[in-house]
Amino acid sequence: MPDSTPRGLTRLAFGGDYNPEQWPEDVWHEDVRLMREAGVTMVSVGIFSWALLEPAPGVYDFGWLDRVLGLLHENGIRVDLGTPTVVPPVWFYRAHPEALPVTADGTRYEFGSRGAICHSNPGYRAAAADITTRLAERYADHPALAMWHVHNEYGLPVSACYCDTCAGHFRDWLRTTYGTVEAVNEAWGTAFWGQRYGDLDEINPPRTTPTVGNPAQALDYRRFADATVRENFRAERDVLHRLSPGVPVTTNFMTALSQCDSMDYWAWGREVDIVTNDHYLITDGRRTHVNLAMAADLTRSVAGGAPWLLLEHSTSGVNWQQRNPAKAPGQMARNSLAHVARGSEGAMFFQWRQSRRGAEKFHSAMVPHGGTDTRVWREVVELGAALDVLAPIRGTRTVADVAVLWDWHSWWAQGLDWRPSEDHDARERADTFYETLYDRHLTVDFAHPEADLSAYPLVVVPALYLMTKTAGDNLRSYVEQGGTLVVSYFSGIVDEHDAVHEGAYPGVLRDVLGLTVEEFSPLLPGERVRLNGPDGSELNGDVWTEFVVPRGAETVWTYADGLTAGRPAVTRHALGRGTAWYVSTRLDGEALDAVLGRAAADAGVAPLVELPRDVEVVRRAGEQGSYLFAVNHTAGEAKVPLDATGTELLTGEPVEGRLTVPAGAVRVVRLDG
Repeated sequence: MPDSTPRGLTRLAFGGDYNPEQWPEDVWHEDVRLMREAGVTMVSVGIFSWALLEPAPGVYDFGWLDRVLGLLHENGIRVDLGTPTVVPPVWFYRAHPEALPVTADGTRYEFGSRGAICHSNPGYRAAAADITTRLAERYADHPALAMWHVHNEYGLPVSACYCDTCAGHFRDWLRTTYGTVEAVNEAWGTAFWGQRYGDLDEINPPRTTPTVGNPAQALDYRRFADATVRENFRAERDVLHRLSPGVPVTTNFMTALSQCDSMDYWAWGREVDIVTNDHYLITDGRRTHVNLAMAADLTRSVAGGAPWLLLEHSTSGVNWQQRNPAKAPGQMARNSLAHVARGSEGAMFFQWRQSRRGAEKFHSAMVPHGGTDTRVWREVVELGAALDVLAPIRGTRTVADVAVLWDWHSWWAQGLDWRPSEDHDARERADTFYETLYDRHLTVDFAHPEADLSAYPLVVVPALYLMTKTAGDNLRSYVEQGGTLVVSYFSGIVDEHDAVHEGAYPGVLRDVLGLTVEEFSPLLPGERVRLNGPDGSELNGDVWTEFVVPRGAETVWTYADGLTAGRPAVTRHALGRGTAWYVSTRLDGEALDAVLGRAAADAGVAPLVELPRDVEVVRRAGEQGSYLFAVNHTAGEAKVPLDATGTELLTGEPVEGRLTVPAGAVRVVRLDG
């Protein structure tokens, strides 16, 4: 079996995407000198180099890559070696123009960017297997090789193709998945609008139609596209496993980026030897460090709780948003170590040296355009030294307090057309629930709805519209056995085919929640409702309300106005040894905290009330010891209470009773005992 850690790497991973092909060869020697100065331990090489490695069909040039890998090895730098299959050369597209993907409206993309690939195309599959084979044969035993990096950011920017080749491949997928056209008709509900098929060969991808198409077909096409891309990953991975045994294989995920939600990372996580992730701050006015924590927690969860690796993030600003602010002094290290706190075995960047040409020339890098006499470079060197000191944490695991259910198939289904309100945003609900738990200083694991949840005293379900019967039974069993469940509105409504579960809403969650919903009543823009609750407390909701009928559940908050006035808004159901809460409207973070506070009390999960807002405290533990990370995102000094003694690794100072964390800084304590 391949290793689950980079081969030969004895410290935390620190480095970035290295693209020496963009620079004269004399710069390479300066690069490795600076890498050693910065404490770089690993770099990613060759990701976009297919046109250089194979400049003409069947003509290969590995000489430059030989020299690069040799130079890195001589300087003690490990290599994450990429297969360059994200950008085939232009000669390939001249020979295979049909390998360029087609959009749902029939537009065929052109060569000139990246990721323009029809993953069903046999010509692409053959060419990708060939270049991967050539690389593996040449570098399988190279002493610098730490791991293999297949492709780059699958699903971005093209997640699905709608060409005739894909149509045939989709029909094959349907045959494998359903067996018969009758089974497809049943799953898709084609009796509606006269869409019934007489033969699988009559079925095309869900291309542009005059009005809304079949939602179950669209959902299955998302599954097909994800499975097709994963087939190509497996093909390259299997070549590498065969020719380079023992060396781990990965591909870089983008788990929490809403623009890259086309991959079912629960399935992908089972295919890689090491889970890796790329994360970039979305500077849209929200607290970016909360999304960072969410991305790290989600990536760790995809890895099954095992250590993972942050393979890309930025030293400062990016270049692809409408506005790209620089990171504040100290923020790069704080961002990096926040990922490490939540399970990453290092911090890697895009990229090593800032490009002078191309679309990403204004994307920050470890070596900026301004060179080494810059704030960014000085902070890079400081971070390298800090990660070196933190090497003892390798192999430890982050300790979580609660679980949040997450399912990419449900996100896909909720994103389809003609839902009760376009103002309802399932991802917004997930973000808000996560942020509320974050502000209670609780560390989150994410879990699939059918996963074993018995380890968690509190489980939160933020707007999981699609939920299988198995998942519903799983949640009922969880509560009956003593768990505490919190469910938000529009959850449990449809099955895996986007068919509404028989009976009243909320489908498979009726019994565990002890209620039914007679009708959804979404609100118009600007409308709000008041909720009256225990001890005279009042909450406000917007976007959504429901006509809830308790069937065993008790009413905790009641709608005070609107169409649903006088009816239950938030309920609590005692079932077996546990309780299940239901929130039938959209609450903001403060209001949601009032509900989660009561549910957390049911679960016996206490918040760390002595901590100020925006100070994270996260633990990693294992045979190597127990470590407490304190990350201060505020502009003031923070005092973190400790119930143990220990040594702060970054300063070497002993700590007892209380840990002082300077403004914008991170402290890591190795706990005694």
